[in-house]
Amino acid sequence: MFKEVPFESVQNVYASESFAKDNVALLDGYRYEVVRDDIFERMSDTKTPQGILASVSMPRYSMDDILGKRHAPLIVVLENIQDPGNLGTIIRTAEGAGADGIIMSRDTADIFNPKTVRSTMGSLFRMPFVYAEDICAAVRNLSDKGINTCAAHLEGAEEYYNIDYCLPTAVLIGNEGGGLTKEITKAARSRIKIPMRGKLESLNAAVSTAVLLYEAARQRELKAR
Repeated sequence: MFKEVPFESVQNVYASESFAKDNVALLDGYRYEVVRDDIFERMSDTKTPQGILASVSMPRYSMDDILGKRHAPLIVVLENIQDPGNLGTIIRTAEGAGADGIIMSRDTADIFNPKTVRSTMGSLFRMPFVYAEDICAAVRNLSDKGINTCAAHLEGAEEYYNIDYCLPTAVLIGNEGGGLTKEITKAARSRIKIPMRGKLESLNAAVSTAVLLYEAARQRELKAR
């Protein structure tokens, strides 16, 4: 994870004595401070720290960073995602599927929560993101720009695989327990659903995001051939 951070973003580096002894090459080029192992354990918020900590400048992005990357952007819109691990997994998945960025409501979990940061496995430093003061207004703005805003909803009118994701697309994912609110669902252009078998009602938010984004990636890959 440490090596995933852009070099220019690293501000301070701390290494435990045992880590520094065995990882000289990893630390090469960085100014770092070595601390006793017992002190390092108290500095870390994990039970089994890897032996290296760094303070890093927070990445900052704008809507232009998300919308200006290509002609047909693929965007993730998150409303009130509460679990930091879920959020981190979504960010990691978004990068893997080739999404252009993530727009989050203000009540979504803190993207800089340590659990979120760890869950992204470095994607945090490569996936543009913004928090929207008014998420419904942000969705309407996307629609006004010609982006198909698709709300993942249990009462969706279309199965997710029937949507043309080669067009400019934003997929809307809601809270783990309650899903998308009525307000943001109404603001979306369309409602889509992931068919459920058995007695399930819904999937985990991160899993749902993965299903939708990789269908988009599949369609776009086929079109590019």
